[in-house]
Amino acid sequence: MVFINTEFLKSDEIYLKLEKTVEGNPVKEWLPTYHFAICDKSGTKMGECDLRIGYNEKAYYGGNIGYLMEEKYRGHHFAGKACKLLFELAGKHKMEYLIITCNPDNYASKKTCEFAGGILEKVVPLPDENDMRLNGETEKCIYRFDLHEYLD
Repeated sequence: MVFINTEFLKSDEIYLKLEKTVEGNPVKEWLPTYHFAICDKSGTKMGECDLRIGYNEKAYYGGNIGYLMEEKYRGHHFAGKACKLLFELAGKHKMEYLIITCNPDNYASKKTCEFAGGILEKVVPLPDENDMRLNGETEKCIYRFDLHEYLD
């Protein structure tokens, strides 16, 4: 996979600053990934997000996008706005949809998924061998995002 220039990932409120890219690892079932800082217009880092390119079982349960906002920046939809910027990048990689997952009791993440236009497909139990289950998690909400409007 070829990583592309990400300087276009900005809005009137935030921009995504590329921190690193990581090649996929088929043996570990890791997808190629972009890692970003979510910054305000002055460059202050407010959180972080990542985009995993492609589809596999790990991405189904773990999501194509992950995000984390610093506590003092929560409640302003910055994570949802970052997701919408990542949809543009995913479209450039010809991805037709994305999955974002969260724990059923993570109400803030559920609100982020809904703000970004996700459709809750279902709540699923994690497979016994899944790393997240080994860390004590038991199920995930699976949100699907149609990206047809973002395809070049």
